[in-house]
Amino acid sequence: MLLSDVLGRAVLEHDGTPVGTVVDVRLGGGRSQGDGTGVGPMRLIGFAVSPHTRASYLGYERTDVTAPAVISALLRWRHRGTFLAAWADVGRIDAHSITLRPGYHRYSARLDTRHRHVDV
Repeated sequence: MLLSDVLGRAVLEHDGTPVGTVVDVRLGGGRSQGDGTGVGPMRLIGFAVSPHTRASYLGYERTDVTAPAVISALLRWRHRGTFLAAWADVGRIDAHSITLRPGYHRYSARLDTRHRHVDV
């Protein structure tokens, strides 16, 4: 599956109630192996789901990105209520939608980049 296959896809609760649209994905891993061979394996953490827009955050989901302030405020308002649906909470993916399992959790979609680990 390609990223373009899921961006813009409708997200539903297990009973078919719409909760939003996939606006981004979250990946983990991928750190340098330290041996010069490049980036390690990536894994899908989940989908960022917005109830109000199909547009991207344009990088403003990062907690340290706040300038220009007008754009930051506009995008944060447009993405109010956006949440991260964990991959473990996905029950089904079909051609038109992603259905979440009963009892799924709405995690924060914000990225706190102040504590990001960087391999040198």
